[in-house]
Amino acid sequence: MTHARQHPTQVVAHRGASEDAPEHTLAAYRKAIEDGADALECDVRLTADGHLVCVHDRRVNRTSNGRGAVSALELSDLAALDFGSWKSRDPAGGPRVEEPDWEHRPEDREATSVLTLERLLELVSDAGRRVELAIETKHPTRWAGQVEERLLLLLKRFGLDAPAAPADSPVRVMSFSARSLHRVRAASPALPTVHLTQFVTPRLRDGRLPVGVGIAGPSIRIVRSHPEYIERLKQSGHQVHVWTVNDAPDIDLCTSLGVDAIITNRPRAVLDRLGR
Repeated sequence: MTHARQHPTQVVAHRGASEDAPEHTLAAYRKAIEDGADALECDVRLTADGHLVCVHDRRVNRTSNGRGAVSALELSDLAALDFGSWKSRDPAGGPRVEEPDWEHRPEDREATSVLTLERLLELVSDAGRRVELAIETKHPTRWAGQVEERLLLLLKRFGLDAPAAPADSPVRVMSFSARSLHRVRAASPALPTVHLTQFVTPRLRDGRLPVGVGIAGPSIRIVRSHPEYIERLKQSGHQVHVWTVNDAPDIDLCTSLGVDAIITNRPRAVLDRLGR
């Protein structure tokens, strides 16, 4: 995690290589690193006993064999759940007609157990090459500012909370919540922050971002509908990281507009499309 970025368009594995393996599992992130992803993306939530875990939804119902809100469960409760076998079934509950490249192995519990952010940071540290990490804080949550507080404490343990300059940082924090990003900026001014947006609001249509934020994170829907907005962001000096880009026409659109990062469930396919 010490070498400068070498490619103009960064390929970011959304929740890992989440088309091939269960999202937010060690299996998905290992696959993304093997596929050559430049960076990994994860969502973080705080458990009832204060651990940051990589889970997208407020509740665990969709991606595990358990039920309940992450914020109301302790890490030991989550560790007892299976976050992998759902990937081998279709939404109706039966076996998939086409099995994914990833194969569920009940004996390899770590690969499909709940993933803590600490464990993901260890994986990135041991990757053998620079692999960046884009961490999304999920809001609203009952824990409010404790999420950012715990996140920065954990990054400090890995020496990642105070880079010399934003461009040097292998970690960035993303959120739809401008308040969350403000908390991060106030505590660690050099840590890059990304403002995620699903719609273009009139207040920010001219290419502005919340104070102190240097990276825009628009959805691919925004890029398709308002390519001129992407151009305004670039003209304003902002980086643009687009989510979630999976198909060839969208990859080509992003590259034609000069976006800085493509966040995708299919890192290998995007790398192939980019000739890498």
